Amino acid sequence: MKLVAPYAKPMELGWQAFALALVADEVANDERGANRRFLHDPANFNFVTTAQGKLGDLLRRGSCTIGEPVGVHYSPKIHEQQTAEGGVWRVELSVGCNVPGLGNGVIIFEKGEGQDWEPQSVVANFIDTSPPVSWFEGPKDQEAFEPTRKTLPK
Repeated sequence: MKLVAPYAKPMELGWQAFALALVADEVANDERGANRRFLHDPANFNFVTTAQGKLGDLLRRGSCTIGEPVGVHYSPKIHEQQTAEGGVWRVELSVGCNVPGLGNGVIIFEKGEGQDWEPQSVVANFIDTSPPVSWFEGPKDQEAFEPTRKTLPK
């Protein structure tokens, strides 16, 4: 399915992306009864795939809480010099994570038509490039396991 109206383009990413876009718009417009709970459920962000897995699963693994604002937007081609075909989808959310060195921040991913999701913020880049198992390994953790690693056969 290919949609033309920019406001409906998140539907191409699936029902969760479309619902997130609608609810985020309701919150931005101060509408009563907006389903903020839906905006804060990490599972609803699994339509964003990273090199390490689905975004929602990674957020849950890092014990991340999703704050506001949350946004799922589509921007049509802005000018003729734009290199990507068509427009760009953008997912933006603020998070607080229980991950050493990560803490609070903004996650921004963008996706051009026919392309993969690309990190556009420091936190998004960390999530995209760091395997989740390393999120909880600090220098002290590595020191604690060093004697055991030395005794393991290679």
